[in-house]
Amino acid sequence: MSNASLICVVDANVALKLFFVQPLSDQADALFQHLEADSRARFHVPDFFYAECVSAFANYVRLAKYPATAAKQDIAELRGLALHVTPTADLATAAMEIALSHQVSGYDAFYVALADRVNAPLITADEKLVRATAGKHSVQALATFAVPPLP
Repeated sequence: MSNASLICVVDANVALKLFFVQPLSDQADALFQHLEADSRARFHVPDFFYAECVSAFANYVRLAKYPATAAKQDIAELRGLALHVTPTADLATAAMEIALSHQVSGYDAFYVALADRVNAPLITADEKLVRATAGKHSVQALATFAVPPLP
């Protein structure tokens, strides 16, 4: 009997843990191993995910003396991941409702709207978002998400 393939939405703060040693980096690594090990695994992101990551990498270069060559390589690696990208235009109406009803940022609301659309949990390191959407949407903290065993 095989394990079900992992399907989820991941936000930028989880993906960035693959490149910068931070709390929960090991958990993020374990999560993303599913993309490499299982061709049926599906990790979804809204299209602005890449803009968020570029902004974070650029800030690390500017503020933390992170090498620009490393940041460029990190973006190339991130783009090489088999992520399923959804245009924000397709999520805008639902994101607006979520942002207003839960008093979360519009950016966070897009991730939640995408999770609702694909009927999969949003995995985030943003504990405030987890609390704001508790009981209404499937938003799970990376810290407590039980990463399933690899198939």
